[in-house]
Amino acid sequence: MIQDKRIAVVMPAYNAEKTLEATVRDLPSAVDIKILVDDSSTDGTVPLAEKLGLQVFVHDRNYGYGRNQQTCYREALAAGADIIVMLHPDYQYNPALVPSLAGLVACGSCDVALGSRILGGGARRGGMPLYKYISNRVLTAFENLLLGAKLSEYHTGYRAFSREVLLALPLLENSDDFLFDNEVLAQVLFFGFRIGEISCPARYFAEASSINFRRSVFYGLGVLATSFKFTLQKLGIAHFRIFKETGRKLNPDYYSNGAREAAPIRI
Repeated sequence: MIQDKRIAVVMPAYNAEKTLEATVRDLPSAVDIKILVDDSSTDGTVPLAEKLGLQVFVHDRNYGYGRNQQTCYREALAAGADIIVMLHPDYQYNPALVPSLAGLVACGSCDVALGSRILGGGARRGGMPLYKYISNRVLTAFENLLLGAKLSEYHTGYRAFSREVLLALPLLENSDDFLFDNEVLAQVLFFGFRIGEISCPARYFAEASSINFRRSVFYGLGVLATSFKFTLQKLGIAHFRIFKETGRKLNPDYYSNGAREAAPIRI
């Protein structure tokens, strides 16, 4: 716990057998709840996660990275977490930084904390491909302009959220794919929540997960579209479900209300 707040680490996993043990091994003792949601992996991710003592949930088929996160957050909320940290189990991000991220939220200085690969200049030293570094910087500059923020990076997969944020955002309106990450931060800013950042050098190696060039292009186009939607909604010119207060939100009590589509199997 940090300042009497229960800390959960959630790991959206797909074929993470090779890197999962190293990720879990480096998690600090401040973590109260450790959850892995497996998106129908074809390797040994699930039995290894069980062996490592994680709370494991398995999707009945591959629904995508965004849907995986929805399950992660719902289960963490249902488990009573006050602060939820999303950490990829591919060992690209340093698990030892969980208390630093969670601490920013726990002390009340922000509602969402990001582990930025750009702050401190460690992205390229850690092996980030040049085309990804350039596209990251260009997209971030564009988003800062349209979203009215001053973040160093919108595309990190290392994030901490307060319970209140995850319950308030219409997360079920978001993409089931990788664009989910970007839509969440656009929603955070749209609804007036505060974002903080810490430096988090990342590691790039063969086993670390990464989307290919083609999917990166589609992701970039989706980021541009989300930014334009944000602006149009702010100006009252158009309305989109991802920015509606009445949009579909996470329900941590959904098990008691009947299983929804793609309800995970608990291991």
